[in-house]
Order: sequence, then structure tokens, then C-alpha cells
Amino acid sequence: MKPYSLHKCKKILLSVYQLWRKRRKKLSQAQANEIREDLKALQAEILKKDRSQANFHAHKCHNYLDGALKRSPFRQFCDVIIGLSIALAIAFIIRQSWFELYEIPTGSMRPTFKEQDRLLVSKTDFGINIPFTVKHFYFDPDLVKRSGIIVFSTEDMNVRDSNTLYFWIFPGKKQFVKRLMGKPGDTIYFYGGRLYGIDENGNDITASLQLPELGAIDHVPFIHFEGAVSLAEPAHFSGGTGYRMAILHQMNEPVARMTVLGNNRLEGEMLGTPPAVKNYYELWGIGNYASARIVRKEEIRSVAEKNKLSLQDGELFLELQHHPNLKQLELGKDHYGRIRPTFIMSTSIIPLDEAHLKELFKNLYTARFVVKNGYAMRYGPGAHNLGTHFLTRLEGVPDGTYEYYYGQAYQIKWGGYAKKLSSDHPLMTYSADLVRKFFNYGIEFDKRLPDTERFAYFRDGDLYVMGGELFKKGEAQLESFIEKEKDRAATALVKESYIPFVDSGSPTKEMIQQFGLIIPPKSYLALGDNFAMSADSRDFGFVPQGNLRGSPSFIFWPPGSRFGRPEQPWFPWLTIPNLVIWVLALICFTLWFIYHKRHHRLPLKDL
Repeated sequence: MKPYSLHKCKKILLSVYQLWRKRRKKLSQAQANEIREDLKALQAEILKKDRSQANFHAHKCHNYLDGALKRSPFRQFCDVIIGLSIALAIAFIIRQSWFELYEIPTGSMRPTFKEQDRLLVSKTDFGINIPFTVKHFYFDPDLVKRSGIIVFSTEDMNVRDSNTLYFWIFPGKKQFVKRLMGKPGDTIYFYGGRLYGIDENGNDITASLQLPELGAIDHVPFIHFEGAVSLAEPAHFSGGTGYRMAILHQMNEPVARMTVLGNNRLEGEMLGTPPAVKNYYELWGIGNYASARIVRKEEIRSVAEKNKLSLQDGELFLELQHHPNLKQLELGKDHYGRIRPTFIMSTSIIPLDEAHLKELFKNLYTARFVVKNGYAMRYGPGAHNLGTHFLTRLEGVPDGTYEYYYGQAYQIKWGGYAKKLSSDHPLMTYSADLVRKFFNYGIEFDKRLPDTERFAYFRDGDLYVMGGELFKKGEAQLESFIEKEKDRAATALVKESYIPFVDSGSPTKEMIQQFGLIIPPKSYLALGDNFAMSADSRDFGFVPQGNLRGSPSFIFWPPGSRFGRPEQPWFPWLTIPNLVIWVLALICFTLWFIYHKRHHRLPLKDL
């Protein structure tokens, strides 16, 4: 007979006692009295702390669990279901209204959060959530901080693939983690990777959008120049079947329309934007940005000849496409092969020498990627199904999962732990070809997709690429480029007017008011820290107030320099939502404790 400790004896006493209380009316009088006497004897020995005698009576009482008090399989199944239901209900209510643990699935918030980071998310930073809805019992807009990180539900939002399963069983909507960069009534303007703004009262809020500790994070006002495109009026053209009308959406709102008129004439017009915006590139500062890629001389030769650009200064060039202009349209094919009206993008080129390529290598960042059999593919589901002719070749790199962050390569180990690679690793060995590959394909690693993940922009006279100063103000090559851009604009024909890619300077308050993005009432602008990989408000639009669920308050995995509180403004703790929820939690715990003590304290009732 296995000896039991006094603690184990007490557990047997309580479990048999609970079953006896529930089922004694269904037992015969003799059985009920027999069990009661044995329980009484066991209790007495436990109170006397006589382990030997308690052990004897505990074994005797334990036999009732397989005898008179044995539950039928159906009853056992019902007890398990009821227990799980109660546990799940409590878990859902806690994670909806108090806190939850969250795992980062993508790289959209790099460098603040990386794939497989584990977070503790507070659900009481802004209000008190109504569980299972996108509403609040209480909400305080003043608790929402610009540049703070928010967690929000995608319910009733135009988000692709927003469905998920909680606990792998229950259907629900995904929650996103983004940085809040605009509150209701704010007007936001993009320049130099930074945000400038005024609030609904005309006060300058730029300082709260450009926190010093977030200096490495840049923002771009679009994911693609054309945004999301909806097509209308199918028609037949000389190149095949296509569409006469294309409506461009930015921030999930229609902002411009391009139409094919008679005799293949094309016309563009703005839709529902501030009256001061006369052309697409003026919108929110879009014209301050250019998509960038590194090209060889032979790849750019036809564009250079068309625009009378010199290719005598090098073998590799930075190609810049900029200023989408509704007055410069053509009938062409998009990357889906659909014939439709599209922009004739202005194109500029700058020769790159060895020093510039090494500067790019020093600033290089990528998405997390997997190397297998000498080919690189983006980390995540489905990437391994791509044919190798679509992938980027990386000879000599061992199989594994990797990433770059500002020129340093890392190998990703179990649980998302990043190990810094040594300087002699193939991924840390500089070459112009390696820089070109990772610059052009280092986000998606899929050659079929358009190369629009890298952007260039001016900031206070310097030309930035990948968050670093590639060309500094006053540098001979930059000054020569600017001069040539101005000459092209001055000599362009009226029907082929050219808008140079030069520094427009920081926006004034008047510019922000005239051309900025206005945040609607009870809506918020949510942007990812990693603009190149983030589906955010630029795609699905503003986040409704009711969808705000809370904010990450702690990174608890993996260990390292980012362990602890994420980079964001402090949220006050002594607030109405926090006090209400914590007081309710304390009351519930106290009631449970009283109930538990009452039902587990000896001597037991009825014995």
C-alpha cells in the first residue's frame, strides 16, 4: 500500500467529500452513512496529524472513487467539458479585458518587435473593453499617446485574411500591433521619413511624432505609389482586353481616378481630397519620396537614352522613380498583367561608387529569410513552394534562417534568438553584387514582385536611403544630380513637363494644413515601424476607436537588449480603467479565496 502524505490525505478527503455531498441522496442510507463515518475518521486523523492512521483511512476512502462514488464515463465527460468551458470563459474574459500574452507573427514592427517575440499586452491602458465586441464600457481618448504602440482588433475593417482561431478552436478576428501616429482631428504630413503635424486646434504636434528614442524609425506615406487599384469599364485595346478606368485608393479611400477617353486619350483627376491638392504627388507629401533600386548600366540604358541621361560615370546606378503625375499617363500593364491606365513615372539615376555601396551595406536591413540549397526565400509559410528561378541565389551561405539589421547579419536560432554572425561569414563579406541583391530583393526575395520596398528621400539637404545618409548635402555627386534635375525640369516640353526630385524642405504649418492627411473623428492612424513590410493604415485605412484593445507593456522573450518595456511613451498607471479592473480582479480573488478556505477548512460541514 503506497504511503500518502498528510497533504495527499487531505486532498483525498476533500475530493471524496465533494462527491459524497453531491450523490448521497442517490446512495442507500447504509452506504451514505458508511462513507460519512470513514470520512469523519480520516478527518480526525488528519487533524491529529497522525500520518499512519490517516494513510489507512485515506486508502479506504479512495476506494470509494472506484466503487460507490464512481462516476459514469458520460458524467466524467460532462465534468471535463464544464471545467474546460469555465476555464476558457475566464481566460477569454481576462485576455479581452485585462491582459494577454501575444506572439509577434511578422516583421512589420521591426526593430521594436521581431518575429516570434513574446509580449505582455495590457488591455486597460485606454479604457475598459466589452468582451467579444469592438466596444468599450469606458474609453478615455486622452490616454491614447501619439507614437505609442497599440493593439487593435481587425473586426469590421477592410483587412485581408483577418480571420483566425483562438485556442485552435474558436473563430475570431486577428489583432494587429502597430504604432499610433495620428489621433482624431490631427493633420499629418510626410517628409524625409518623418511625420509633421498639427492637432485639431492647430497646435504643433511634430515633437510627439518624432521622439528622439525612435530616431531609427522612418515612415513613408504609401505602400505602393498607386496604392490599391480598383478597375472598371472593361474594354478591348490593341494589346488585348483591359479596363478604361482605374481608381486609386490610399488609406483605403479613393483619392484619384485615371480614365481612358476617346482616341486613347487619358485623363486623371483627384477625388475628395483637400482643394489645395491639384495633383497626386502633392497628397500628404508623396512627392517627397522615390522608389529606389540598384541597377546595372545595361538595365538602365534605354531609360537613360529616352531622358538624355549620362551613363559614363559608373557600372551601378541608383534608379529613382518619383512624382506620380495625373498629367503624365499611359495605357500599360500592371504587375498582374492587366491593361489599364497607369502613371508614366519620372525616373532619375545617380551613379554609385564603392564608397556609396559600402555605406548601403553598412545600413542594410532585410526581412527575416531562409537559405536552403543556396537560395534565399522569405521566412514564413508558403515561401518554400516558390520555384528557384523566382528566388535570389546566395552561393556559399549555409542553410539556415537569417536577417540583417543595419549592416549586421544574424542567424536565427530556436525561439527567435538572434546570434550575431562573425565578420568572416559569407553574409558579412562585402561585395557589390551582394549589396545589389539584398537591396533589390531583401524584403520579399521574390523576383516576380515589383521592386518598391526601398525608398529614397531628402531630409534637410541630405539624400537618405534605407534610413542612412547616402549622399550628404554639398557632396559633389549630389550637387551635380540636383543641378541636372533642375535643368531637366527647365528644358522639358510643356506636354512632357518634368518635376525634379530635389529637396522641398521641411513643411510649414500652412503646407501641413493644405496638403496633409486629416484623421477623421473617432479614428486613428496606425503605422508599422518597418514601413517596407507593414500592412497598416496605408492599406486598410484608419482604425476605429472601438477596435483599440490595449498596448504592449513588456517583451518577455527572447532575452537580450530588447527585453523589458518597448520603446514608446509612458502610459499612466493610476487611471480609471486600471483601477476598476484591478479592483474587480481583487474582489473576485478575495471571494474565491473565502470560498476556497470555507470549503477546504477542517472540520468539514456535515461530518
